[in-house]
Amino acid sequence: MSRDRALAGALLAVVGALTLSAAQPATAQQPGTRHGFWGAFGLGYGANSLSCSGGCSFNSGAKGGGLTAALKLGGTPSPRVRLGGEVNVWTKDMNGVTESVGNISAAAYLYPTARSGFFVKGGVGVASFQLSQGSSTASADGLGFLTGLGYDIRLSNKVSLSPIANFYFGHDGDLKDGSTVVIPGIKHAIFDVGLSVQYN
Repeated sequence: MSRDRALAGALLAVVGALTLSAAQPATAQQPGTRHGFWGAFGLGYGANSLSCSGGCSFNSGAKGGGLTAALKLGGTPSPRVRLGGEVNVWTKDMNGVTESVGNISAAAYLYPTARSGFFVKGGVGVASFQLSQGSSTASADGLGFLTGLGYDIRLSNKVSLSPIANFYFGHDGDLKDGSTVVIPGIKHAIFDVGLSVQYN
């Protein structure tokens, strides 16, 4: 089994175990009503489908599975709606070259009922593709979109554990070295699953 598959399997096992262990105490108490400031941090594992224009292509080592991280902050205009900013990053190391892909989005989180933990989300913002090696970095930025769903499992009045699935797409544009286009028309499409800890 490859290192990436082992990491993915371990993460899914942890998500499942924590979800099951948290679900029983959460059902024994009434879920708190959402209000005020909120924030969350999560880790996950995702598959990246990279593409580029002009007849070029990425090799399999640059795509596929990689670790993901997410940071979210915002406010709560109503118990059924949260608004905020979200950063999603996918990263992978390729023989000393670090590849980072992600989105910075303004997002809305919609809960079907005020006391339900289930939510769907959507957002739009900036997408980015970056290659780093030592002190050298090259990047491309463009338009990005975000969607996903999840479930907040209350651990206390202020803290929730949230299994989540994300899909984020980016039209990153051209990666350039000075005025020379190194990789034209980069696009990324990432699906990931993860677990986040959320305050309020």
